[in-house]
Amino acid sequence: MSTDKAAVEQAVQTYFDGLYEGDADKLASVFHPTSELTFVNDGKVVVWSRDQWLDNVRKRESAKSKGSARDDAILSFDQSGPDTAFVKVKCQLPPAYFTDYLVFAKAEGTWKVAQKIFATVVKK
Repeated sequence: MSTDKAAVEQAVQTYFDGLYEGDADKLASVFHPTSELTFVNDGKVVVWSRDQWLDNVRKRESAKSKGSARDDAILSFDQSGPDTAFVKVKCQLPPAYFTDYLVFAKAEGTWKVAQKIFATVVKK
C-alpha cells in the first residue's frame, strides 16, 4: 500500500497546486466526474457538483495571482483498504482558511477524489 499512499499524496499535491494557481483543469484531473463538494453555509448543508465548483474556480482570482503565501499540508492520511483513502488537509485562499476532508477512491488504477467536505474560517 506504500505505492498507493505515494499516489494519493501526489494527487493531493496536484490539488494544492490547482487551488493555489486557480487552475480548474488541474483540479478536475484529481476529482472524479461524479464527485461533490459539501459545506455548511448559514447553518445549511450545501452541495455543489464538481463542475459547479470548477466553474467558480475559473471565475475567481487565484491566490497565486494575488501573491498570497502558500500554507497547505496533509494533516492526516488513512487508507482503509486497497481502493479507499481519507485525507485531511489544510489550505488557504486568504482571507479564507480551509480544512478539507478528501475521500479518495481508486478506480481503473487511478486515485480520484470521490467526495470533499470542507470547513472555512474567514479572517478579516
